[in-house]
Amino acid sequence: MPNSTASETRAGAVARARAYVEDGTFETELARRVAFRTESQKLPASLPELHRYLNEDMTPAFARLGFATHIYDNPLPNQGPVLLATYLEDARLPTVLGYGHGDVIRGLEDQWTKGRGPWITARDGNRLYGRGTADNKGQHTLNMAALGAVRAERGGRLGFNAKFIIEMGEETGSKGLAELVAAHKAAFAADVLIASDGPRVEPERPTLTLGCRGAINFDLVCDLRAGGHHSGNWGGLIANPALILAHALATIVGPTGALLVPALKAPPMSPAVKAALADVAIDGGEDGPAIDPWWGEPGHTPAERVYGSNVFHVLAFTAGTPGRPVNAVPPSAVANCQLRFIAGTDAEAVMPALQRHLDARGFTTVKVMPPPPANDGRFAATRTEPDHPWALFVAGSLQQSANIKPAIVPQMGGSICNDVFTDILGIPTIWIPHSYASCSQHAPNEHVLMPLCRSAAEVMAGLYWDIGEGMRAMPASGVSLRADRQGDRRS
Repeated sequence: MPNSTASETRAGAVARARAYVEDGTFETELARRVAFRTESQKLPASLPELHRYLNEDMTPAFARLGFATHIYDNPLPNQGPVLLATYLEDARLPTVLGYGHGDVIRGLEDQWTKGRGPWITARDGNRLYGRGTADNKGQHTLNMAALGAVRAERGGRLGFNAKFIIEMGEETGSKGLAELVAAHKAAFAADVLIASDGPRVEPERPTLTLGCRGAINFDLVCDLRAGGHHSGNWGGLIANPALILAHALATIVGPTGALLVPALKAPPMSPAVKAALADVAIDGGEDGPAIDPWWGEPGHTPAERVYGSNVFHVLAFTAGTPGRPVNAVPPSAVANCQLRFIAGTDAEAVMPALQRHLDARGFTTVKVMPPPPANDGRFAATRTEPDHPWALFVAGSLQQSANIKPAIVPQMGGSICNDVFTDILGIPTIWIPHSYASCSQHAPNEHVLMPLCRSAAEVMAGLYWDIGEGMRAMPASGVSLRADRQGDRRS
């Protein structure tokens, strides 16, 4: 493995990455990328713009970093393309796979009150506004810049092999990505995934996230008759499906948020997971809602409730004609529901177990039904254990750069396509988020914090440098970068 010379230093690579943010280059590049209106939720109309982002921006950007690129059409019709950038330095070196997504949610132009709207970046103090600044154009822009900083400091070398995925359909569920990677496993093969998405647990504290909670959506339907009937003439004579459904829901989640269905509960946390979460505080930021200390699984800390528990949600509840109610007993009621679950939960057993639970309590008129395709949103739950060698190595590197112990989150509260990497490629996954909880991603006024971006560039440049140096940079970690693949799959 090539080693750095006296004139090539870790501090030099970190300084280059810091300057990229401080001298305005980051804002300039991000402004260009935000201007692409890559709204994957408007497929298939947005397909030309999704392709344009990869062809006109990502391809030349990776070429400047020394990467070869290939754009794959999505194997599913009318879904976004996927770019794979590849940099091969030496077959004996480890290969690090990066990931980002260039698609964004709808711009919601008429709802923005800050900046200059979703497609033009605008600076206001430490905040940089624009759609995709946090999710995810800003995050993969910072990682690409950190790769460039290390390569420039090393005279054109990285010290490891690198691959980078930019997909254009994450905001619609990464449809087709699993099929694509499975069909081209050799092209996407790597030793580890190191990628960035989501928020830090606290803006000032670097964070490692080692997987994600899964999600399964379903509907609870109480359909009693063909039409509504006068609430005066028929009230008290015919059952109200909305009330039946409300009582059924009350048997699933208690009045303080505790899950009441044993089959839906999370498996016990491992000692490594519990120890990691003991060091994590939840900070929603100045615009975040206050945490309700009385809500959720009893006996759990706030961090355990969001990162180590299964949670049942009612996303919407419909009966009658909301907004224009009439004096009628509604014929049916529907609750659009979701279970967010951690690794180790049997997702396929959730809906049958819930139906058995309702039937056993006399709610035989309430049926657990698959959601409409537009509301499917299914993700697998995945986790790389906190004591995995790669997790320990990355944590040590981030602490060296930031001079603060990083937070280690076994699985993020939200969901992402992490199972593509753990289950199909069979590699450990490390997510290093560059946003914060109040960034307004998926909402109007999305933004990033510039001090956090500077910190992100520094820690990523330090990490990429340390990977290139291997064990010489981290002598106390006892970690081999060529980690054994055994046990890398999700638990």
